[in-house]
Amino acid sequence: MSKPEIRSVPVRSSEITTEHIYRSRRQFLKARGVLGAGALLAACGPLAPGQSGAPQATPADLQTGAQTDELDDPLNSYEAITNYNNYYEFTTDKELGAVLASDFQSSPWQVEVTGLVNNPKTFGLEDLLKSFPQEERIYRLRCVEGWSMVIPWNGFPLSALLKQVDPTSQAKYVRFVTRYDPDIYPGQNSRFYPWPYQEGLRLDEAMHDLTILATGLYGKELPPQNGAPVRLVVPWKYGFKSIKAIIRIELVAEQPATLWSTVAPHEYGFYANVNPDVPHPRWSQASERRIGESGRRPTLLFNGYAEEVAHLYKDMDLSRYY
Repeated sequence: MSKPEIRSVPVRSSEITTEHIYRSRRQFLKARGVLGAGALLAACGPLAPGQSGAPQATPADLQTGAQTDELDDPLNSYEAITNYNNYYEFTTDKELGAVLASDFQSSPWQVEVTGLVNNPKTFGLEDLLKSFPQEERIYRLRCVEGWSMVIPWNGFPLSALLKQVDPTSQAKYVRFVTRYDPDIYPGQNSRFYPWPYQEGLRLDEAMHDLTILATGLYGKELPPQNGAPVRLVVPWKYGFKSIKAIIRIELVAEQPATLWSTVAPHEYGFYANVNPDVPHPRWSQASERRIGESGRRPTLLFNGYAEEVAHLYKDMDLSRYY
């Protein structure tokens, strides 16, 4: 098998799933001549109704860095991101998640970090927001189902948190667990899935700078249906790897079981790197439907982040680790 082209593909500003606050902010910056280079980019999600209810830009919003060209291209709305979600804890209906999650209480919240670490800690939500500088990361999100978006997240590198707990030399993987409460999550009453939702990364993947814990989007706190109050975002992998509503992070020596690799290991591998050359057993992954576009676009190896992450898999057969 030929080696992948080690090249990243930047996201144009016209691809960014956006809303009024971002258009206003960019116009503000452009008028003052302080437009800078764009942040990192990635995406996943469908088109939803208009832009009603968009928040007004604040001075803090306007001072944040942003993409600056092609401002007049058609843009998706904040509502698109927040009204089309896979969140099986609530429902398998992508368009009902926002409704069923509307009463979800994401505060108070704690994230326990334990396992093979020298300094285990429990972080309250306020600790995650105050102790780790929040950054804007604009990332492509590619769903394994063949649709995609570009989402501007707010959060911080997972590596910053892991450095605080100091993994031991025995730690090779990171296991993530979401909240389990069938009274709150109606979907967890289904016996088909091995609840709670669990995911995992190899330690070097978790420590990569592109891997973040997201606490918000568009400068606002993360909505319940998007994984509030804290979720994982790994932009070069299919979206199901980016576990929502994390309550526990555990450093372990062995590759952890994950929900989807347990349910259907022949369809959902542990690595789940975006790869147009490796089809899902039931459909091609060669192209995707970007929400808001009428046609399909070619899928990019590692979702366009090959230059940054391909070296993590240089000794692996990419045809096996889709």
